[in-house]
Amino acid sequence: MNDVTQFGKVAVVCGGFSAEREVSLKSGKAVLDALLSKGVDAHHFDPKERDLTQLKNFDRVFNVLHGTFGEDGGLQGVLDGLGVPYTGCGVLASAIAMDKFRCRLVWQALGLPNVPYVVLHDDSDFDTVETDFGLPLFVKPASEGSSVGVVMIEQAGELAKVYPSLKQYHGEILAEKAITGGEYALSLLGDTALPSIKIVPKGKFYDYDAKYNRNDTAYLCPSDLTADEEAQMGELAKRAFEAVGGKGWGRVDFLKGDDGKLYLLELNTVPGMTDHSLVPMAAKEMGIGFADLCVEILVQTLDD
Repeated sequence: MNDVTQFGKVAVVCGGFSAEREVSLKSGKAVLDALLSKGVDAHHFDPKERDLTQLKNFDRVFNVLHGTFGEDGGLQGVLDGLGVPYTGCGVLASAIAMDKFRCRLVWQALGLPNVPYVVLHDDSDFDTVETDFGLPLFVKPASEGSSVGVVMIEQAGELAKVYPSLKQYHGEILAEKAITGGEYALSLLGDTALPSIKIVPKGKFYDYDAKYNRNDTAYLCPSDLTADEEAQMGELAKRAFEAVGGKGWGRVDFLKGDDGKLYLLELNTVPGMTDHSLVPMAAKEMGIGFADLCVEILVQTLDD
């Protein structure tokens, strides 16, 4: 793919209003610089600073607007209305994937392996949840990304105390059983499953700080999976992505049980593209540099 002129004028949409604004700006700068280095007519576009209707003046959009509006189908709906092609998933897949609860309902219906969870309400029996799942367990808002709002519950009685603080976030509040055999990410680029990455945080779990600020999180790529486990994870990732109508590119996160069983954790339809991000890391392992990766993601919009 050498003729980048066929992309026309490209808006790299990033920033926005969500809790992931700062990460999105970093992703946007990295993508913009990469596309410009390849000769693409690319431009920074922050919805916090510019009216979205101005996107009709572009030929296509590279979407790295993480979190609310950019990753939940909102921006995708606007672009569909404007008739502007964009990278990644459409409205439906974006909306389902952003809502971890409803995404899991789809996966459950297809018999795909989910992390055991319950939805919490004001009248939930928090003590029973702690007893049933055991400690530690995790509690999180269903419709935030980048581990925003995720809390590790380690002491009995703590879940009831933490629960009210999560009501400020989007979506239902989920309590999850701690699966402790390892955390993995499997990135998808078109029909290709990229090499898996094992994530080994120095802290208690892979939180926002570990993802974006700390430099002591270890990323093993290639990971420690056997060839059979790698193939199984790739197949599960594709099935999970297809289940919600995913297309283009994405990242599926997994947990591995102590018994070796793989569990789907969540699906990211606008994965991070910073220097700490996992999709570029996996692509690099396959010999795809960052700038070429960005161009390859943009190529997918030519089919729209």
